[in-house]
Amino acid sequence: MTININDIEAAAERMQGAIIRTPTQFSHTLSAIIGVELYLKFENQQFTASFKDRGALNKLLSLSNTARKSGVIAVSAGNHAQGVAYHCERLGIPATIVMPRNTPFAKIRATEYFGPKVMLSGDNLSEAMRTAEALIASENLTFIPPFDDDAVIAGQGTVALEMLQDVPTLDTLVVPVGGGGLIGGMAVAAKSLKPSLEIVGVEVEAYSAMHAALHNAHAECSGITLAEGIAVKDVAPRTIEIARKLVREILLVSESDIERAITLLLNVEKTVAEGAGAAAMAALLSHGDKFAGRKVGVVISGGNIDPRLLASIIMRDLLRDGRIANLRIEIEDQPGSLAEIARHIGEAGGNIVEILHQRLFLDVPAKRTELDMMIEARDAAHMEQIINAVRQSGYPTRIVEAVAGQPPRSPAN
Repeated sequence: MTININDIEAAAERMQGAIIRTPTQFSHTLSAIIGVELYLKFENQQFTASFKDRGALNKLLSLSNTARKSGVIAVSAGNHAQGVAYHCERLGIPATIVMPRNTPFAKIRATEYFGPKVMLSGDNLSEAMRTAEALIASENLTFIPPFDDDAVIAGQGTVALEMLQDVPTLDTLVVPVGGGGLIGGMAVAAKSLKPSLEIVGVEVEAYSAMHAALHNAHAECSGITLAEGIAVKDVAPRTIEIARKLVREILLVSESDIERAITLLLNVEKTVAEGAGAAAMAALLSHGDKFAGRKVGVVISGGNIDPRLLASIIMRDLLRDGRIANLRIEIEDQPGSLAEIARHIGEAGGNIVEILHQRLFLDVPAKRTELDMMIEARDAAHMEQIINAVRQSGYPTRIVEAVAGQPPRSPAN
């Protein structure tokens, strides 16, 4: 390994006052739900809402005055871009950020806010990197890697230093894995300070590059994922080397695991995590038996999630829990029928969120019609009470648009 605990401690001292010392807090409720003693490290509270601030700053501080004056360049579609841009603005270093053309506008705007030169090039990070390489050669810029760099890895390792200072009794750290910079730095720090401590990495199923590398296999990494922050196709040899020596195992989580983790952190801890930021929490939810009875530290690595995506995830969770349902109700097509249905739902304690009055369904007699109503209830049991109240009033009712994996309920007799 090319870094050690001295490098990480030096990084912590070097960055003091420029990086937020985020809290490591015990979660009573999540501990009870999962069956562990759980401590959360809120890296989503960094200024740019991601741990990437640490590695970017440590790398920038390691540059010579000549390199700083010439300027730096980074390739990123998200958190690394913001971390580099923010600290370059603070330090007065000219910065160029190359982002793929399909980068969400919100991330482009968040990066531009700090004043770097932002270039959109290529359809993916590999194509954007080719543009960056040309600029490095022509403009004498210094490249700031997202993870494949000793100074970056050392900067990320300061997360573990803080966690063990706050909770020395931790026996397990669960860390999201993209390129491996975060888990690499944290593993070196944690195992140096407490050799008995176990390090567990987490990848999303569609992007399992580190898991494959540690098993001498190849992973076909592709597709859309909520955890785009760790959707990395290739991990670096230096981070693989650290993981082989110091990481117990890499766990894989599904998209639904990540959705559940995002909503649980929001509902219980009142904190916003992006998909990658919730990955470690997702591992505890889906692999809880591996951590039973342990003192576990989980890194919430980032909180940069698109508001529309977050709203969709919240709504899907409400559907999954039975607190929201789309009902199709057959009624007579005559004045007062809609008001009567609304009365029955209101008396049962339900809230009508949305309503659509359909008159042209051909499988319904001409003198009858169907209502599509989105109903909100306290919980799944309360939803059943509302549906039964409507059915018992003589209105055939069924749930439509069932959650994936659950069949629609059959119509009432």
